[in-house]
Amino acid sequence: MTQYVHGHEQQPARRRHPLRNTLRVLLVLLVTAALIAGGYLWSLARSWDNGTTTIENALPANSPLKDPRAGNSQNILLIGTDERDPGSEAARSDTMMLLHVPGDGSAAYVMSIMRDTWTDIPGYGEHKINAAMALGGVPLVVDTVQTMFDAPVDHVAIVDFEGFKGLTDALGGVEVDNPLDFSSSIADDHFPAGMVSLDGESALNYVRERKAFAEGDYQRVRNQQTFVRGLISSALSKETLLNPVRVSRAVSEISPYLSVDEDLDSLTAGRLAFSVRSVRGGNIEMFTLPTEGTGTSSDGQSIVIKNEASIAEIAQALDTDTMAEYLAANSGGI
Repeated sequence: MTQYVHGHEQQPARRRHPLRNTLRVLLVLLVTAALIAGGYLWSLARSWDNGTTTIENALPANSPLKDPRAGNSQNILLIGTDERDPGSEAARSDTMMLLHVPGDGSAAYVMSIMRDTWTDIPGYGEHKINAAMALGGVPLVVDTVQTMFDAPVDHVAIVDFEGFKGLTDALGGVEVDNPLDFSSSIADDHFPAGMVSLDGESALNYVRERKAFAEGDYQRVRNQQTFVRGLISSALSKETLLNPVRVSRAVSEISPYLSVDEDLDSLTAGRLAFSVRSVRGGNIEMFTLPTEGTGTSSDGQSIVIKNEASIAEIAQALDTDTMAEYLAANSGGI
């Protein structure tokens, strides 16, 4: 009943519900976090979709059927070029790598293909593989690689070298384990052997250099692999993935210099990134398509002769998602 104290009516004490209040606060925080995360992901998607250039009909209609044994594995053709427009007559695929992601996303296998590799370009006969871009654009490059391995390319991405520069700076620099001491013939840059920290400009000079080496393009390809390993390690590090500002800046910096096939939109790229979330530097395997060395074509060009037996083995590994087994049993090229 109501009590009176000193002539005033005393109201019954209100019950406090600390657990209910705590749950309300947590709910508000979760909703707020979800809204922020949703806005952040939407912003990343917009940067990717608005920034990248779509390559129409990049994947040929006559692509080989995927072997059922390949499962959910993905083959992604990565092309580096000095030309902003991949459709330009002057375009050459100066850097070509085939990224194989196994179905379980446990690793990343990156195979370099020497740009002077002498091979059949569908409809044009035998040429250096980097001529495919000028002869028929991106679809012909994809067709050439697919023909070589009789396996489908799921996606293709072309990056202007300026994109490497911007991405490197956006990540706060990239550390590489440089195998050889050398000085750049392109700019006033020196790269001592051992761990080297590269900013955007020095990274560009690092991946382009070939005149400083006795083995020329072979060492250039090795250095590109070294850089890509460092780049992937930086991009997938906790310091990057847990830093929204750095991730956002990286996507914003690279996307204007990136041309991708019609299916490689932000949603697909996000799914691919999520599938390799456990990949770190230790499980990134880099190798080069084995060759028989250099030679001269019938019309007098200096060429790289491909190793047909190794190509057949790699084709089998792509079809059966057994790249790890292939590399364990082989030297993995140069």
